[in-house]
Amino acid sequence: MIADNVETIAKELNERAENHSIGNLQKIRTKLKNLSRRPGNNIFSSQTTFENYAFHHGGRAELQFNIGFGQSNDKTSLRFGIAFSLKTSQSLPNIDILLPKIRLFNEFIRQDSEQYEDMRMWNNKNDLSNQHVPSPIPPEFVTEGNFIFLGKLKEIDQIDYNEILTVFDRLLPLYLYVESDGESYNFDHQSDNFTFEFRPGHTEKALYTKATPAQKELDVNLNHNLLQKALYKKLSSKFGAENVGTELPSGVGKQVDLIVQNDGEYWFYEIKTCTSPRICLRQAIGQLLEYAYWPASQEAKRLIVVGKSELDEDGKEYLSRLRQKFSLPIRYEQVSVQ
Repeated sequence: MIADNVETIAKELNERAENHSIGNLQKIRTKLKNLSRRPGNNIFSSQTTFENYAFHHGGRAELQFNIGFGQSNDKTSLRFGIAFSLKTSQSLPNIDILLPKIRLFNEFIRQDSEQYEDMRMWNNKNDLSNQHVPSPIPPEFVTEGNFIFLGKLKEIDQIDYNEILTVFDRLLPLYLYVESDGESYNFDHQSDNFTFEFRPGHTEKALYTKATPAQKELDVNLNHNLLQKALYKKLSSKFGAENVGTELPSGVGKQVDLIVQNDGEYWFYEIKTCTSPRICLRQAIGQLLEYAYWPASQEAKRLIVVGKSELDEDGKEYLSRLRQKFSLPIRYEQVSVQ
């Protein structure tokens, strides 16, 4: 159960961040900003933690990692994610410094919003009642005093600290892109937690929530978690649990859904929840190629797209052509959820 005050939540997140990529935030900021010394190890500090919200130390003029209650006097829900705070202060006398950062945010979201499709955006011009899927920030929202947020909002009794830190980890590539002036993932390679290291095991994630049947059916994140758990059990039975790991760093700032270690070689699996195997292939192949072949990544012997539907003959012929013409080790695997 999570605490019901922001100060305690921020302190607990600081203490638990060591085993997460976000635990390196201040180390990353020191390199990004060319600081003379590292401003501590904590995500949040006493200077950036307030009664109803907190943002990362040094984040006032940055795309900030942010936690806070859903509404100022409502402690039944908590938001966690990243935000642009366009309210001016002594440390942010005007919002001009944030304008190029918002442009970079929009660039990233246009090209890679799919990985955040289970999150929502909102701002205090349209409040919590008008949440929407991640999308570029329109000019009319970039006004002094506005607060623009991307992340999750959950009831206090439905979340845990690991979930918050995992969301921060997933948002770190976006932060890096924005704060490195569009250098994308080049900087990621300098962070120890982004280097490839095989670790067996699977972290249980939410499989169901307090939702209607329709919400359960349409929730991409829950469907992904169900497929990932089924795939992990299937491959652990085949190769041994010590040779199967989930959510492992690829070495290029992203996490691979599942990796099998087999005779000193690695097989990368990317899970897609689309009904059409063709769309699964379209969405996953580019990611797998980046994971396996981008400079500083760990090369994989096999690249496997995972979907819930059987691959048809056209799909089989397509993958066969990729293997024959380009020598790409691409395969497809169907996983059923009982």
